[in-house]
Amino acid sequence: MSVVSSPLDLLHQYFGHPALRPPQVPIVEAAMIGADVLAVMPTGSGKSLCFQLPAVALPGLTLVVSPLISLMKDQVDELVRRGIGAAALHSGQTADERRDVLRRAHGGALRLLYVAPERFASDYFTSALHDWPVSRFVVDEAHCVSEWGHDFRPDYRRLADAADACHRSDNGPGRPPVLAFTATATPEVRDDIVSLLGMRQPQVFVSGFDRPNIELGVRPVSGDREKRALLPELIGKSRSLVYASTRKSAEDASETLVDAGIAAAAYHAGLSDTERTRVQDAFAAGTLQVVCATNAFGMGIDRPDLEVVVHKELPASVEAYYQEVGRVGRDGRPAVATLLWNYVDVKTREFLIDKRDEEGGRGDVEPDPGDQDRRRRLEHLKLKRMVAYADGTGCLRMTILRYFGDPDAGADCQSCGNCLRRAALTEAQLLFVRKILSGVARGGERWGRRNIAAMLVGQAEELPEALASLSTSGLLKDHDSKLIEKWIDALVGAGALSSSPDIYRTLRLTAVGRDVMAGRQTTITLLVPTVRVKAAGGGKKKKAAKAGRSPKRGVPATALAPVAKSAEPDEAMLNALRAWRRDEARTRAVPAYVVLHDKTIDAIAHERPRSLADLGEISGIGPAKLAAYGEAILRVLTGAGVPESRSHGVS
Repeated sequence: MSVVSSPLDLLHQYFGHPALRPPQVPIVEAAMIGADVLAVMPTGSGKSLCFQLPAVALPGLTLVVSPLISLMKDQVDELVRRGIGAAALHSGQTADERRDVLRRAHGGALRLLYVAPERFASDYFTSALHDWPVSRFVVDEAHCVSEWGHDFRPDYRRLADAADACHRSDNGPGRPPVLAFTATATPEVRDDIVSLLGMRQPQVFVSGFDRPNIELGVRPVSGDREKRALLPELIGKSRSLVYASTRKSAEDASETLVDAGIAAAAYHAGLSDTERTRVQDAFAAGTLQVVCATNAFGMGIDRPDLEVVVHKELPASVEAYYQEVGRVGRDGRPAVATLLWNYVDVKTREFLIDKRDEEGGRGDVEPDPGDQDRRRRLEHLKLKRMVAYADGTGCLRMTILRYFGDPDAGADCQSCGNCLRRAALTEAQLLFVRKILSGVARGGERWGRRNIAAMLVGQAEELPEALASLSTSGLLKDHDSKLIEKWIDALVGAGALSSSPDIYRTLRLTAVGRDVMAGRQTTITLLVPTVRVKAAGGGKKKKAAKAGRSPKRGVPATALAPVAKSAEPDEAMLNALRAWRRDEARTRAVPAYVVLHDKTIDAIAHERPRSLADLGEISGIGPAKLAAYGEAILRVLTGAGVPESRSHGVS
């Protein structure tokens, strides 16, 4: 392969692109001139090309450190297909295959050599680095070097010394330039990467993390039974990924989908190499619709047509979650990411952290007990951040962008699951909110939500004297403190309150919150906590429920509940609507959400409309959907127990 002076000529010749994407241009330029580079680029933005193109253009060998065999295999196969000399060294090869790769590297036949980080534990391999002319030392998935990263690997700590051992292809002094790439890194992880890889005055590029074509949603579920019922509906006919926290859960998801007539297979470290390869190749070829996997699957998967990703359980961190979300929608078309949220799943994650149950052994060097304890604490902290995302009421998209320190994070997106579920408050709800804000203000804006809620309901025995003696103490004594905590979270999500970033989570009023409290602002939309009014039992409880009051302490349900004609839809009605939507989606060969969003289904079940006019008033039912589905929805409701109106017309 001859050296061509213009990288753009090579870009067209070998990669078939007329030009680089704008974010790739300065990264490639920095790599070409020999600067150390740290590039944080979202999944699907073309980060691999940022080191593959310089590798083709520059004389010598580009060494690429990559953490997974599947990732190496995909990239090497694609490079070879394009006529570029590339190979990988990994534990899945025979001794003869590894010797052949080393022979080709020594002979100068390779432009790119992919290796696993544990390869640098070999004295034989490390000594070979002195003989090879290395143009660039590339660290892919560079977050693995940091304990704050979501996939820390001790073997990555060897890479700074490994780079120093390399012989520069231009015969210049020192080591070759180091290029580090990752899709997900918070500011603290970025600092770690620079320090631990020994990077020298690196040029740092942080592309925007936003993937506006991916609709983010969190779906609270009651347990595994509801998850199994929802999976076929969420997948439909879309090419999809389902992520699970354990091998057993991945198998369960696969069986559920297969039983529903969907071509699915499980992927995890408990399978044989042959089976994992079969699943990966079938999915990459498009003959398998869904893969249900633990987190080992997906890195390096470059199918642009994936439309849906479902997290069956809570991921271990926000970084891991967003990297897995980034597997879908790479072609820019609309895609959906749904997290099925049940607090019980947190216990599973905590168990996995404490037991160090890392699937698919990585050959890590066993840390000493002190290191292990510190790492475990960090993992628990990252899990708490993930729980805060799943249980939060703020804009999901902006929560993630701010987490990664994205400079473009701005106003709420108005298109994620939380934003779409927000509602304007009734007068009663607005008065309730003002009382909560007054409690925060009277408390001097120096207490967390639990203390504020306890003060407002009058739990004086649990409070410091400074709070118990306030005029707002007991102001909401007829309400449950846990519900008030949910309202406080909703007010934080709506921007009326802010919460300090430290462990105390101190509440403060924002400018919006002060205006709402003072009555200068009379409208605010937020994610209204749902009140579950149960009429179980007889006597006073049943009478209270019939009268529209909460059976607990006689609280008017309408003071807290979302604006709706019914307090709680019955399960039969929700199931009937979901079953109809699933059938309709299959008939039209579209995902279920294209027919109706979950929030619209829930609103229909709450409102129980009896006519097309009533149905048309529900958010998410526009004229087109009313014409297409209106009569069918009313028939479903009639069959589920809603009396049919005498006229379906406008009354």
